[in-house]
Amino acid sequence: MITTISFFKYSTNKFWAFKQMYLAEKLMNKTSGLSFYKLLGTGAGAGFSLYPDFSTYSILCVWKDRLSADNFINKSHHSILISKKASFRADYFLNPIHSHGKWDGLNPFKGTTIVQDKSKKIAIITRATLNYSRLLEFWKSVPRASKAIKNASGVIWFKGIGELPFIQQATFSIWENMDSVTDFAYKNKNHAEIVKKTRQRNWYKEDLFARFDIIEKKNKVFNN
Repeated sequence: MITTISFFKYSTNKFWAFKQMYLAEKLMNKTSGLSFYKLLGTGAGAGFSLYPDFSTYSILCVWKDRLSADNFINKSHHSILISKKASFRADYFLNPIHSHGKWDGLNPFKGTTIVQDKSKKIAIITRATLNYSRLLEFWKSVPRASKAIKNASGVIWFKGIGELPFIQQATFSIWENMDSVTDFAYKNKNHAEIVKKTRQRNWYKEDLFARFDIIEKKNKVFNN
């Protein structure tokens, strides 16, 4: 099993990109070797945001093997079309190290355990479906949460992603090593307080945390 997450940035063709959040469902459902996928919008700026980033979109996929992932990214009609419309794309190839929680009632990253090199860069995905009755509380705390990760030692890059605005939210982040993730999780005061409030106030209807070994990253720039 291998996971990929791809980010696409558009200088033009933004309305076409927005429509793919709906239109691409049929294409993805017919993709060979694909066991799980999510078509994702992104938030303005780096972290969570009430404001969408209409220039950037993402696709998260879980594949049965690397060949299936490569065939989709390099050869599928939809992926080739994206490359013709986008101005930039980044494809991350990830190996699940550990995950807990649920995404639409299942854990798509469970089943593979690898020996982790704690000195290497690490990718993290966190996601949650918010309880409707807690939406206002959650979004009031978002600026503090974004500031916490922005100022964290060891974070290289992060982006807010999500399926439904305001309700289904996630983040993808890259860290220098596992120690930097652990320090942020347990030693960052702002983050610790937000995690505590999350549990006490029952913000989430469903949530998931997963960390990954980064096998490879491919960047491509297009003249679109």
